Amino acid sequence: MQKETIYLASDHAGCALKAAVCTHLAAAGYQIVDLGPDQGESVDYPDYGVKLAMALKDDTAARGIAICGSGIGISIAVNRFSWVRAALVSTAEAASLSRQHNDANVLALGERLIDRVLALTCIEAFLGTAFEGGRHQRRVDKLAAIGNDC
Repeated sequence: MQKETIYLASDHAGCALKAAVCTHLAAAGYQIVDLGPDQGESVDYPDYGVKLAMALKDDTAARGIAICGSGIGISIAVNRFSWVRAALVSTAEAASLSRQHNDANVLALGERLIDRVLALTCIEAFLGTAFEGGRHQRRVDKLAAIGNDC
Protein backbone atom coordinates (compact mmCIF):
# COMPACT_ATOMS: atom_id res chain seq x y z
CA MET A 1 0.00 0.00 0.00
CA GLN A 2 1.33 3.42 -1.00
CA LYS A 3 1.81 5.92 1.80
CA GLU A 4 0.79 9.58 1.69
CA THR A 5 2.13 12.18 -0.73
CA ILE A 6 5.07 14.29 0.36
CA TYR A 7 5.96 17.46 -1.56
CA LEU A 8 9.58 18.58 -1.40
CA ALA A 9 11.04 21.95 -2.31
CA SER A 10 14.37 23.62 -1.70
CA ASP A 11 16.65 26.31 -2.94
CA HIS A 12 20.15 25.68 -4.32
CA ALA A 13 21.57 25.35 -0.81
CA GLY A 14 19.16 22.52 0.00
CA CYS A 15 19.47 20.38 -3.14
CA ALA A 16 21.81 17.72 -1.74
CA LEU A 17 19.70 17.11 1.37
CA LYS A 18 16.50 17.17 -0.71
CA ALA A 19 17.90 14.47 -3.00
CA ALA A 20 18.77 12.28 0.00
CA VAL A 21 15.30 12.85 1.48
CA CYS A 22 13.63 11.93 -1.82
CA THR A 23 15.57 8.67 -2.00
CA HIS A 24 14.87 7.82 1.64
CA LEU A 25 11.14 8.53 1.48
CA ALA A 26 10.63 6.81 -1.87
CA ALA A 27 12.29 3.68 -0.44
CA ALA A 28 9.87 3.89 2.50
CA GLY A 29 6.90 3.86 0.12
CA TYR A 30 5.87 7.51 0.14
CA GLN A 31 4.58 9.18 -3.02
CA ILE A 32 7.21 11.88 -3.64
CA VAL A 33 6.67 15.06 -5.64
CA ASP A 34 9.92 16.97 -6.06
CA LEU A 35 9.08 20.60 -6.83
CA GLY A 36 12.70 21.48 -7.53
CA PRO A 37 15.17 22.73 -8.16
CA ASP A 38 17.10 19.87 -9.75
CA GLN A 39 20.54 21.44 -9.75
CA GLY A 40 22.62 23.48 -7.35
CA GLU A 41 22.58 26.67 -9.45
CA SER A 42 21.43 29.74 -7.57
CA VAL A 43 17.66 30.12 -7.18
CA ASP A 44 15.46 32.09 -4.80
CA TYR A 45 13.88 30.24 -1.88
CA PRO A 46 10.63 32.29 -1.97
CA ASP A 47 9.87 30.90 -5.44
CA TYR A 48 10.10 27.33 -4.21
CA GLY A 49 8.28 28.09 -0.98
CA VAL A 50 5.37 29.36 -3.07
CA LYS A 51 5.44 26.19 -5.20
CA LEU A 52 5.25 24.06 -2.05
CA ALA A 53 2.45 26.10 -0.50
CA MET A 54 0.38 26.01 -3.69
CA ALA A 55 0.82 22.24 -4.00
CA LEU A 56 -0.48 21.81 -0.46
CA LYS A 57 -3.45 24.08 -1.10
CA ASP A 58 -4.66 21.66 -3.76
CA ASP A 59 -3.73 18.50 -1.82
CA THR A 60 -4.73 19.03 1.81
CA ALA A 61 -4.05 15.42 2.81
CA ALA A 62 -0.37 15.74 1.86
CA ARG A 63 2.55 17.11 3.80
CA GLY A 64 5.64 19.00 2.72
CA ILE A 65 9.33 19.29 3.42
CA ALA A 66 11.07 22.61 2.76
CA ILE A 67 14.85 22.90 2.72
CA CYS A 68 17.24 25.80 2.27
CA GLY A 69 20.66 26.58 3.68
CA SER A 70 19.39 27.54 7.13
CA GLY A 71 15.75 26.50 6.77
CA ILE A 72 14.75 29.97 7.90
CA GLY A 73 14.06 31.68 4.59
CA ILE A 74 12.00 28.93 3.04
CA SER A 75 10.02 28.42 6.26
CA ILE A 76 9.15 32.13 6.28
CA ALA A 77 8.10 31.88 2.62
CA VAL A 78 5.74 28.92 3.08
CA ASN A 79 4.30 30.31 6.31
CA ARG A 80 2.98 33.32 4.36
CA PHE A 81 0.04 31.11 3.35
CA SER A 82 -2.80 30.53 5.80
CA TRP A 83 -3.13 26.81 5.03
CA VAL A 84 0.54 26.13 5.83
CA ARG A 85 1.92 25.47 9.29
CA ALA A 86 5.65 25.05 8.74
CA ALA A 87 7.99 24.19 11.59
CA LEU A 88 11.74 24.68 11.35
CA VAL A 89 13.26 21.95 13.50
CA SER A 90 16.67 20.57 14.44
CA THR A 91 15.65 17.74 16.79
CA ALA A 92 13.36 14.74 16.47
CA GLU A 93 11.47 15.89 19.58
CA ALA A 94 10.70 19.25 17.97
CA ALA A 95 9.55 17.48 14.81
CA SER A 96 7.17 15.27 16.81
CA LEU A 97 5.83 18.19 18.82
CA SER A 98 5.25 20.22 15.67
CA ARG A 99 2.80 17.54 14.57
CA GLN A 100 1.40 16.56 17.97
CA HIS A 101 0.66 20.08 19.24
CA ASN A 102 0.65 22.32 16.16
CA ASP A 103 -0.60 20.03 13.37
CA ALA A 104 2.32 21.22 11.24
CA ASN A 105 1.97 20.17 7.63
CA VAL A 106 5.42 21.30 6.51
CA LEU A 107 8.76 20.40 8.04
CA ALA A 108 11.56 22.89 7.35
CA LEU A 109 15.22 21.95 7.54
CA GLY A 110 18.50 23.81 7.10
CA GLU A 111 21.00 21.77 5.07
CA ARG A 112 23.94 23.78 6.38
CA LEU A 113 22.83 23.38 10.01
CA ILE A 114 21.75 19.75 10.35
CA ASP A 115 23.53 16.56 9.41
CA ARG A 116 21.84 14.11 7.07
CA VAL A 117 21.20 11.37 9.64
CA LEU A 118 19.56 13.79 12.08
CA ALA A 119 17.52 15.34 9.26
CA LEU A 120 16.16 11.92 8.29
CA THR A 121 15.42 11.17 11.95
CA CYS A 122 13.47 14.43 12.20
CA ILE A 123 11.53 13.54 9.06
CA GLU A 124 10.63 10.10 10.42
CA ALA A 125 9.45 11.68 13.68
CA PHE A 126 7.40 14.28 11.76
CA LEU A 127 5.76 11.73 9.48
CA GLY A 128 5.23 9.20 12.26
CA THR A 129 3.44 11.53 14.67
CA ALA A 130 -0.27 12.31 14.57
CA PHE A 131 -1.93 15.54 15.63
CA GLU A 132 -3.19 15.16 19.19
CA GLY A 133 -6.18 17.49 18.76
CA GLY A 134 -8.05 18.25 21.98
CA ARG A 135 -6.84 21.45 23.63
CA HIS A 136 -4.39 21.95 20.76
CA GLN A 137 -7.18 22.19 18.17
CA ARG A 138 -8.37 25.48 19.64
CA ARG A 139 -4.91 26.94 19.18
CA VAL A 140 -4.52 25.65 15.64
CA ASP A 141 -7.92 27.15 14.83
CA LYS A 142 -6.68 30.49 16.15
CA LEU A 143 -3.63 30.24 13.90
CA ALA A 144 -5.90 29.67 10.91
CA ALA A 145 -7.95 32.75 11.81
CA ILE A 146 -4.96 35.10 12.03
CA GLY A 147 -5.09 37.55 9.19
CA ASN A 148 -8.70 36.81 8.36
CA ASP A 149 -9.86 39.53 10.75
CA CYS A 150 -7.59 42.29 9.43
